[in-house]
Amino acid sequence: MIRSDLLDQLPVRSALPGLRTALDDHGVAVLVAPPGTGKTTLVPLALAGLLEEGPARRVVVAEPRRIAARAAARRMAWLLGEKPGESVGYTVRGERVVGRHTRVEVVTTGVLVQRLQRDQELAGVDVVVLDECHERHLDADTAAAFLWDVRQTLRPELRLVAASATTDAQGWARLLGGAPVVEARGTAYPVEVVWAPPVRPVRPPHGMRVDPALPAHVASVVRRALDEREGDVLCFLPGV
Repeated sequence: MIRSDLLDQLPVRSALPGLRTALDDHGVAVLVAPPGTGKTTLVPLALAGLLEEGPARRVVVAEPRRIAARAAARRMAWLLGEKPGESVGYTVRGERVVGRHTRVEVVTTGVLVQRLQRDQELAGVDVVVLDECHERHLDADTAAAFLWDVRQTLRPELRLVAASATTDAQGWARLLGGAPVVEARGTAYPVEVVWAPPVRPVRPPHGMRVDPALPAHVASVVRRALDEREGDVLCFLPGV
């Protein structure tokens, strides 16, 4: 059973008509949506026609990391009241969870590049969403270049969406041949800043080496937040 009550609350829903129009008219679009608006979970479902709106399409969503690919697929499947591998699946290195009726497949950008090398036409795929496109790394840039070339030479009907919470929208619009930019507005909430320094100095991460004091301190602060506040905790650890 589709969890329509949750899907209807996602702010990106208001941007869907504009996104559909942009793709119908141009075949490409840049979607800018702040964190928490639902761009990663609602947009692919809508483009695949899984929300009882629009034609049925097969959508491939490219995420920069394996953990993000798995999490996005599981969340979308949960919103549909299903398990991964039914309408929504995922493929990462060493793991593939898809079925005969899968219409949204979440992959890592590395998997997408390998797939493009084997099958340049991406046969059977109608839409490709490059999520978190501001994370400029070799696989993502290579995938974007391949996809643009495929559209120009082999499959002009292939639809491309570059999506990110924070990105150079105009830069991506130029890269995609003057693609229209569609923006979704987020919901602002009051923020309280609480300073919680570690008891002793923590050495900054270096390569794969992380000072054990860092995760210990993070865990301590998370436990404190859960004790002192209601709700959940979203923890960002950039560079770790």
